[in-house]
Amino acid sequence: QVQLVESGGGLVQPGGSLRLSCAASGFTFAIGWFRQAPGKEREGVSCISGTGYTVYADSVKGRFTISRDNAKNTVYLQMNSLKPEDTAVYYCAAGPRITMTEYAYNDWGQGTQVTVSS
Repeated sequence: QVQLVESGGGLVQPGGSLRLSCAASGFTFAIGWFRQAPGKEREGVSCISGTGYTVYADSVKGRFTISRDNAKNTVYLQMNSLKPEDTAVYYCAAGPRITMTEYAYNDWGQGTQVTVSS
């Protein structure tokens, strides 16, 4: 079991940027970022494999960038050109394979709130 801690959320104006971090207690093969807005189902945002292969949801392509520092067991989600519809609680999760399907992930962080509003 891996412990995950997200950080970096906050309030930002539309068009602004935030960088989320997901610190893991050990090495993980795949890390996914998911988000859940009020009244909506949780959805996949992006994921990255241990070798750096990445996947993005269509809604964030070109705006978000996922990366990882294996020496620090940390995965980052750089979010640019943020929109009000990006407002959600963002979670990172660890699993054995890269996928945007949340049920494939075994361990989850506690989440960090991202609010995009003027």
